[in-house]
Amino acid sequence: MRNAFADSIYKLKKKYKNLILLSGDIGNKLFDKFKKKYPNNFYNCGVAENNMVGVAAGLASVGFHPLVYTITPFLTSRSYEQIKIDICYPARKVIIIGTGSGLSYSRLGVTHHSLDDISLMNSIPDMQIFCPGDPFELEAILELAIKSKKPSYIRLGKKGEPNVNLKKPKISIKSPNLIKKGADYVILSCGNTLKIGSDLQVMLQNNKISTSLYSFFLAKPINVSFLKKIFKKYKKIIVIEEHSKIGGLSSIIKNELTVYINKDNFFCFNIQDKFLVGYGEQNEARKKLGLAADQMFHKLLK
Repeated sequence: MRNAFADSIYKLKKKYKNLILLSGDIGNKLFDKFKKKYPNNFYNCGVAENNMVGVAAGLASVGFHPLVYTITPFLTSRSYEQIKIDICYPARKVIIIGTGSGLSYSRLGVTHHSLDDISLMNSIPDMQIFCPGDPFELEAILELAIKSKKPSYIRLGKKGEPNVNLKKPKISIKSPNLIKKGADYVILSCGNTLKIGSDLQVMLQNNKISTSLYSFFLAKPINVSFLKKIFKKYKKIIVIEEHSKIGGLSSIIKNELTVYINKDNFFCFNIQDKFLVGYGEQNEARKKLGLAADQMFHKLLK
């Protein structure tokens, strides 16, 4: 997904002249094309994420539209105060892009896991939270965030995420992105779990359970009226997210729709309130945590 981000920002710079890209000492080769074409619109701010956020806020205050890019926990956790006070409090049009969200960097251990970023960003007033499910969706979301001119957080995976959408979707903040339409169950996938959701949808369909699949790309502001319709329409509502159960999409939904939820129709596949101990690839970590499609399938049908 990070390659899709580099390609998208290069294309969007032609349309939005005031874009400036700030990087926290990563992605240097990734942005070679951007740097060559727009040398005055790229800044490598080094391993100084707090300062980078402050620089972005300053640039926004004089008319630029900065995008801040680095590994997720080094932005959302380390620079939380600067994001809250320098960007969101004065409503600066800055876009925070966290790469390697969830368990994308699982083999690097807890320092690189970001299982609390939605929770952190959700607690800041007026912050929009976007969670693209695949590279096609990212391109559409990036422009949506730019056009909004509001403080925004975009939660990326790392690399190798396949396209589940067949093409760049037409999306808006009015509703999640419908991937497949069904009648019995509905899957709400948040961010880089979209491929898992797609695999689960196929398994359920093969078992003669008609299942809708949505990419729930906007975690904040959440569309409560859409969710109310979903809870009335489907027999089972399934949320999949690579995030802690505390403060993630499932937690936000529970908070907003308490009276609609019961244990028989609402299933949340996320991460329990504990650290993931050990090292391994992302698919291994998901399996350990019960986030593989086949594990979900057996749990839903038992």
